Amino acid sequence: MPETTVGMGQIVAGGSPRQMKAIVGSCIALALHHPLQKKGALAHVVMPASAGRTGAPGKFADTAVPRMLELLKELGVAACGLTAKFAGGANMFGSSGPLQIGGANIQAVAQALETAGIRIEAQDVGGTRGRRVTFDCAGGLLIVECPGQPTRKL
Repeated sequence: MPETTVGMGQIVAGGSPRQMKAIVGSCIALALHHPLQKKGALAHVVMPASAGRTGAPGKFADTAVPRMLELLKELGVAACGLTAKFAGGANMFGSSGPLQIGGANIQAVAQALETAGIRIEAQDVGGTRGRRVTFDCAGGLLIVECPGQPTRKL
């Protein structure tokens, strides 16, 4: 089965039987999936908002979702019927302080999806530990592994 690692700020789109993987802490692994067409995309979102900054579209929640929709459209997938699942947004540096971006990333991704009219089907967010995420384009399954916790299938 083809497998692709999605690094920070990257977006990968494809179809069945492809799997995409990411490791996230405060970042968000955002999967969009079309169940009938068995195609999807995975973004590794690093920051909540571009605020006029340039960079890879996958780096920011406000630019990642529109770019994911463009990539899926190139594969023949319309936005209608897409669902979203995401994981990450951990507070990796304790419970308070200036480096807490996880919560802002969660809110920004949820807002970007709402703006795009995409329904959130499942999420596994927050906490203080990173996650390893595997997204399967065939069935839309998002497998979330977190040290010391049972594997979750979203």
